[in-house]
Amino acid sequence: VERALDRVRAAAAGGADVVVLPELFDVGYFAFEAYARASESIAGDRLSRFAAAAADEDFHVLAGTIVEDLSASAADGVDVPASDGLANTAVLFDRTGDRRLVYRKRHLFGYGSEETDRMVPGESTPTAEIDGVRVGVTTCYDLRFPEQFRGLVDAGIDCALVPSAWPYPRVEHWRTLGRARAIENLTYVATVNGSGSFGEDALCGRTTVYDPWGTTLSSAGDEPTTVTA
Repeated sequence: VERALDRVRAAAAGGADVVVLPELFDVGYFAFEAYARASESIAGDRLSRFAAAAADEDFHVLAGTIVEDLSASAADGVDVPASDGLANTAVLFDRTGDRRLVYRKRHLFGYGSEETDRMVPGESTPTAEIDGVRVGVTTCYDLRFPEQFRGLVDAGIDCALVPSAWPYPRVEHWRTLGRARAIENLTYVATVNGSGSFGEDALCGRTTVYDPWGTTLSSAGDEPTTVTA
């Protein structure tokens, strides 16, 4: 979390208007056994630190995703889709530190992953306007569901933000699907992936921002870095 806060502040100091972190940046996607231990309310201390940074330094931040404890969020007065369980949740804070958008991952990944066993899927894909730009959020595996992006376009988005934990060896899927979502919807798409290894599993990085023509505006390799566009 400290490293993420440092990166977020550095990006804002470099002129970024909105800073986006990857999926489960604080615990690591493949750390399934740690999900419950790392979970907390989205009104809790961890995300509040990102909200405070946004307010102090005048930028927007999509706090990647974290493992949300739905019962703790409900106890804090947050509207939740279920009374208990865990969710894979992204929260967008504006320049005042207020929550503008909460997205809980709708398509949970199976195929040997424990996400489907440990998480509750979200039920909606909200949008928010920041600095005159309407954005929507999806997460990682959602990239494989074009109808979800079409719904965002119908809601008027200009840009889709996609925090992810996309692993090797599916590099070509990562490159192709993000670009395809941009082209078919004529919208900007920022696919924001983690990097690093978890035992035998490794994330492929390659965070990329596409314009509505599918042109790459900015991208990275598989090393930790900050991508701006």
